[in-house]
Amino acid sequence: MIPPPPPTAQDLLGTLRQEGVEFLRLQFTDILGTTKNVEVPQSQFEKALRGDVTFDGSAVEGFTRVEESDMLLSPDLSTFLIYPQFSRGDEGRGRVARLICDVTLPDGTPFEGDPRFVLKRQVERAREKGFEMYVGTEPEFFLFERDAGGGVNPVTHDKAGYFDLAPVDRGERIRREIAGKLVQMGFEIEAAHHEVAPGQHEIDFRYAPALETADRIATFKFVVKRVALEYGLLASFLPKPIVGVNGSGMHCHLSLFREGQNAFADPEGEHGLSDTARHFIAGILEHAEGMAAITNPLVNSYKRLVPGYEAPVNVAWSTSNRTALIRIPAKRGNSTRAEVRMPDPSCNPYLALAALLAAGLDGIEGQMEPPPAIQRNIFRMTVREKRHHRIRELPADLREAVDELEKDPVIARALGEHVMEHFVAAKRAEWREYSATVHPWELERYLDLV
Repeated sequence: MIPPPPPTAQDLLGTLRQEGVEFLRLQFTDILGTTKNVEVPQSQFEKALRGDVTFDGSAVEGFTRVEESDMLLSPDLSTFLIYPQFSRGDEGRGRVARLICDVTLPDGTPFEGDPRFVLKRQVERAREKGFEMYVGTEPEFFLFERDAGGGVNPVTHDKAGYFDLAPVDRGERIRREIAGKLVQMGFEIEAAHHEVAPGQHEIDFRYAPALETADRIATFKFVVKRVALEYGLLASFLPKPIVGVNGSGMHCHLSLFREGQNAFADPEGEHGLSDTARHFIAGILEHAEGMAAITNPLVNSYKRLVPGYEAPVNVAWSTSNRTALIRIPAKRGNSTRAEVRMPDPSCNPYLALAALLAAGLDGIEGQMEPPPAIQRNIFRMTVREKRHHRIRELPADLREAVDELEKDPVIARALGEHVMEHFVAAKRAEWREYSATVHPWELERYLDLV
């Protein structure tokens, strides 16, 4: 089925008028993954649709210097949507629409520090080889109570567990409302349920091409936080907000398609996988340490990547157990895919998917072969057994992850010089600040002992 052509600027102007839209948000993402926007009124709609709205790039994390600050927002017209009403207070205030934008320089050339451009560059690289990467994600999040003043209260909204029902699961109504809002915005929701930890939830939406999925992740996080706010709650995508329970991951289900067929599927291949799938898996394993800082970008990310909480620690793959970094789900044919369990929802989705695609393509280009699949619980293997099976460990903290990123030319080249420079500088500064901070654990552990 051939998709319909994207709307034109004139099409959207007609829709904006017909639907009574009063404000248009031009959305983009900074290097660290924070969603930004410039909102314009009706009088500026034509200018915005032409891509003539400028903003000060020097005010955005990792974008550019003051002396070269003017940048343009070039809207991707295929991303147009009208926001649903999020609260009763929205009634009568005018409807709001949104376009996701590429960031360009004043002469119209793409800005190399734009994370969306970084992903588009890898998507084009795959297309030149005849591939398109499809991605399905499983973003998890926590709901926390707020105190009387609206501040953060580190108490979960409920005490429920995996797949629990109401009334134990107090998030059921909120998940339904989030899912409903997403459906109104064009999402196809596949599942929504309570996760393992108290106050933890998951809502899964249908797989799509990589760029579309990255756009959807950014939209998803906004909607989750916006709906939670209406209930007086805080929705957090922090990977490990609570000690002693599972953290939040964002498993990515990856597959390559060629001419409408899944290039990972081969009924005659071992485990039902094609040579392309094996090479792609090998590439991700090869570059796992190098892209950890991108897929797991916070100091807190490495509190999740510890044994015992269903998050991967070791660089290995499997067709059966969930302790490996990559798992191959049971379904085959066009559903054949590699589930990469390493990323967490704090990552910049554009950079994370770009790194994963670059790593997989490097495996294909180099015809890399992965080590044998590990079907045992890796957490229970001895050091000698892990060495025998060539199982490495992921970085233990953010500093080590940034060190590995700087040593990986494939991931560095995929990100580009601008993003590498500013991302590494930001993460080095983040680590220095964390290292210089005295934490409550240190006081509890040592204050009375020394």
